[in-house]
Amino acid sequence: MNKNPYEVLGISQNATDQEVKRAYRDLAKKYHPDNYQNSPLGELATEKMKEINEAYDEIQRMRKEGTSYTRNANREYSSYNSYNSGNYTHTNFPDVRNLINSRRYDDAETILKGVPEERRDGEWYFLYGMIYYRRGFHDNASRFFTKAYEKDPSNPEFRNAYESMNRQRAYSSPEYRRTYSSNGCSSCDVCTALCCLDSCCECMGGDCIPCC
Repeated sequence: MNKNPYEVLGISQNATDQEVKRAYRDLAKKYHPDNYQNSPLGELATEKMKEINEAYDEIQRMRKEGTSYTRNANREYSSYNSYNSGNYTHTNFPDVRNLINSRRYDDAETILKGVPEERRDGEWYFLYGMIYYRRGFHDNASRFFTKAYEKDPSNPEFRNAYESMNRQRAYSSPEYRRTYSSNGCSSCDVCTALCCLDSCCECMGGDCIPCC
């Protein structure tokens, strides 16, 4: 298989045979297709289960032959925890992004919750923030965007979401409202709101303001 079988099972190459079996059983129990009957996630669960089985079989084969996995032989592999440095068009969660764009937020959230905590990278927090933002829970979205930015401040996608949310929060603060309430809603308010919306749309492949 092209993917690192140990990373698929969420274990290290130094894991004992018992740890390999336990990791396999836990994942198989979680992603078994029988748990997703009549669910829109059924197809994804089947694909995941196939990947888990292949990873387990590959580890058994390598250990029987006395060989080990080398990343150089699988350069195209990318797991939830590996980010293609410098190439921010790459995504570790294409299915989640598609679900968010399709407004299937519950399904997207289900997949994200299935990612082990130790493998939740900046993109994981960014996408969870997008789910909250699209649902209108901006305080929660801000916390997740901040976490994503802290994990990878050089990522323009995370930085744009973080800065846009901060601008939106600043212009909706009680202090700003007290200062400008006598003048009503200014053109600056409108522009700020639109720019924030446009930034969050563009993060997910859309474009609210074509000229920006």
